[in-house]
Order: sequence, then C-alpha cells, then structure tokens
Amino acid sequence: MSTPNKTVKSPARSGRALLILALIIFGLLATTFIQGVSSVKLGLDLRGGTSVTLQPRASNDSNKVTSEAIDQAVSIIRQRVDSIGVAESEVTAQGSGTNRQIVISVPGDSGRRVVDLVGQTAELRFRQVLAEGSGISNPADTSTAATPAAGVNADLNAKYAALDCTDPASREGTGADSPADTIVSCSRDGGAKYILAPAEVLGTQVSSAEAGYDPSQGLAWFVSLTFNGDGTKAFGALTNRVTSLQSPLNQVAIVLDGLVVSAPRINEAIPSGNAQITGSFSQVEAQDLANVLKYGALPLAFDRGEVQQVSPTLGADQLSAGLLAGALGLGLVLIYSLLYYRGLGLVVVGSLALAALIVYLLFLVLGETIGFTLTLAGIAGAIVAIGVTADSFIVFFERIRDEAREGRSIRSAVESGWAKARHTILVADAVSLIAAALLYFFAVGGVRGFAFTLGLTTLVDLIIVFFFTKPMVSILAGVKFFSSGHPLSGLSPKSIGMKNYRTASITADSTNSVSTQSVSTLEA
Repeated sequence: MSTPNKTVKSPARSGRALLILALIIFGLLATTFIQGVSSVKLGLDLRGGTSVTLQPRASNDSNKVTSEAIDQAVSIIRQRVDSIGVAESEVTAQGSGTNRQIVISVPGDSGRRVVDLVGQTAELRFRQVLAEGSGISNPADTSTAATPAAGVNADLNAKYAALDCTDPASREGTGADSPADTIVSCSRDGGAKYILAPAEVLGTQVSSAEAGYDPSQGLAWFVSLTFNGDGTKAFGALTNRVTSLQSPLNQVAIVLDGLVVSAPRINEAIPSGNAQITGSFSQVEAQDLANVLKYGALPLAFDRGEVQQVSPTLGADQLSAGLLAGALGLGLVLIYSLLYYRGLGLVVVGSLALAALIVYLLFLVLGETIGFTLTLAGIAGAIVAIGVTADSFIVFFERIRDEAREGRSIRSAVESGWAKARHTILVADAVSLIAAALLYFFAVGGVRGFAFTLGLTTLVDLIIVFFFTKPMVSILAGVKFFSSGHPLSGLSPKSIGMKNYRTASITADSTNSVSTQSVSTLEA
C-alpha cells in the first residue's frame, strides 16, 4: 500500500497547553504556601487516633432501644462527624439486635472533640425560668424566691437547694429529662442553678441552625435558630407571655441535654421564628452546637464505654509494604517504557513525575480545605491509577505508530494519532471516574478513601495527557532526532514495525517541467 505524506501544521497550542499546566502547578504550590502545610494528613490506620464505644440506652420512657433507633443514631452520628470535616472516620454498629454498640474511630488529635460532639443527644428545649441561684449547694436554704413560683413544691425546693453545680457529675448532661416535667438544672459552667418550667418549645421544632459571630461584641460567637411553623407559634407565645413578668420569671432558659446553655431575659415578644443561643461560645463550640442541632436529636442516650488510642504501628508496616509495591510497579512501568518506547519513554517519565507532583500537592491542599486524610485504601487507589495513566500513554503512542506505518510523517502521525487516541483515553478514564463515583457515594469506610483517590488521580491523568504528554510529543515531533526516525527515538522504521522500507522516485512530466517527490512505500 502506498500513501503520500500529508502536510500538517505544527500545533500552535502546545506552548499554551504547557503554560496552563505550569499555572496549575504554580497555583497549587502557592496555595500550600499560603496554608502553611508541608505534610499530608494521614488516616487512622497510618497515624493512629481514638476509638470509643457508645452503649445505647433509652433517654426516657417514650424512647426504646430498638434496632431501628440504633441505625438512625449511626446515620446521625456519621452526618455530624462528616459535617466538621473529619475524613476517613468510621461509625459502625457492632453486635446483634438491641444489644448492639456504636463504635466511632477517628484519626489524629481531633478524636476527643468528635467523641464529645457525637455523643450528645441534642435534646434542645426552651423552658421558662422559675428560680435562679448560685451553683453552690446550700441544703439549709429551701426557698426559691420571695414568692415561690407555681409548680415548685417542697421536694423540688429541697432538690434545688441540695444541687451542687460545682460538682462535675452535676454537669454531665444526659437529655433524660421529660419535656412535661418541672426540673432543676445547672448551667454549663456550673456557676448557676435553676428551677425550670415544662418545655414549651422543643428542638424538633427547629428547622435550621447556623453558627455566627458579632463583630460589635468582640467577635462573640452564637448560634442562630430558625423555627418551623409550630415552633414559631410556640416561641412567639412563650416570649409574649413572660415579657411582663418579674425576674427571674421573665427569663427563658435554653436547655441542651439537660444543661442550661443560656437563660436570657425576654424584653419583647419574638414572633418572627428566629432566635439566638449565646453563652460565651468559642468558634469551635458554636459550630459544633449548630451541627448537632442541624442534623437532629439522637433517638437514644449513650453511656460512654471503652475509649482506646489506636496505634499506627500495624498501619505503618502496611504503609511501607504498600509504598514498596507502588515503587516497584512504577519502576517496572518506567523500565518497560524506556526499553519499548526508547526516546518516547522520556515523555512517560516526565509525565509520571508531574502527575506525582500534582497529586501530592492536591493531597496537601485538600487536607486543609476538606479534611482529606490519606489511608492505606487511598494509597491502593493511587497505585491503581499508575496503570490507568500508563494505559493512556500506550494508547497514544501505539496510535502514532499505526499512523506512521500507513506512510505519514512523524509530525502528521502525532496529530492524526492523537485525534483518534484521545477518544479512547476519554472513554477509559470516564469509566474509571464513574466507578470511583459509585464507590464513593454508595460505600462507607476505607472503600470511600480508595474511590476518592482513584477518582482524583484519574482526573490528574487527564490533565497530564492533555496538557503535557500530547504537547511534548508534538514539540518533539519537530526535532530531527525524532522526525528522522533515529534508532533510539522509538519511532525508527524497526521500532514502528515496518518489514520493508524503500524509497522510490516518481517523476511527473507536465507543462515541460519535471518534479520529483520522495515517497515511502510500506509493506507491513
């Protein structure tokens, strides 16, 4: 078969593609510098963390420990953990039936904070204050106010007087209080104690909760609440009724898990359905409280069981083995590329090096922005991605060789080969991305880490192939070493797979002039 060479213009966009890639890398480097991060965050299996067991129990007579309630609690706890950006955490129910326990495993130093957060039952109630006093116990004082409030009997007075809020045990909120009961309670800091009327507004009537701060008050953090229709009516009626009363009856206590977060004085009715919880919150405390309220109350109360520090020793050994396997796999890919593709193999080396750099920078940036942590499963995803990237190179290079065997010049073969190869590359990577997305959204635990890393590295493969591999090959095609088919270029007649290679001359005689064109006749 004889096919004449076609003239193909040098791709003017190669330089622009390389510039775009340089800008991407520079942007990632600048981001890591601004964030001040220099190491990848490691998951529970690699750096250790905290594991805690929660034993469910009924919070009151209306809530029973059932399999459905435990499943609901697992779902809510998982949402709470995810909402504060703790990646690669595990929330599972272990055991059978109603005897199951909930086990939470969280990597790194944030374990204690997360354990404290997720164990809250988040039973939010708004109660009118009937009496307020110092948090110190004084059994001799059985009076609650000059005029005892309605519903405050002698037994409740005695319980109130004996309550010592300086005792940490008195500040362990359980959320076991019934909304219909008049109760005694401590403030969160133990500085005050209260007698509180039955709840008139419940946490279930809160439709949204957001943390915020007030610059005019020295950046004091608070939690903004928005009530649903029933909550708006109930809260409006409560605030309207207590506005004209004397202190402390004109106060409404915001009670979370049986403890008073704040007890503000109500100066006017609030019919809008919006309220704020204040209480000298730090930013973390306000955000945690908003997240707890946003995702709903747990259907059960929990007793904290065994708390363990998870050692990273086993994971470190597995990490070494995984990195060794990855290095061996990468080394074999590079050796194969250099032996089989020769000069073109250098493009493979450069492509894989840049892909590794971009992936590393993304790990650093995502660790700070979304709490990404690298686990053994994630490393497995990155190793699998080496094969995905190698496939892209092979498809492109083999297409170039196919086009060259049909008689095209190297430069023409690169452009026409790319036009045919990029569709295959896009389809192959799209399949990997779809698989990664399905695994990420429908799996839990370590499988999600594998899926996330596989999807991320597949996207990086597309960036490298389109913005480095292809532009570099186009540029090299104009270099004599490659365009002339040097034996070490990887594009020599022998490397391409030609059986015979000869040059013929065709002489055309027209209009009394002679022109000669060199044509390559290929016989495969």
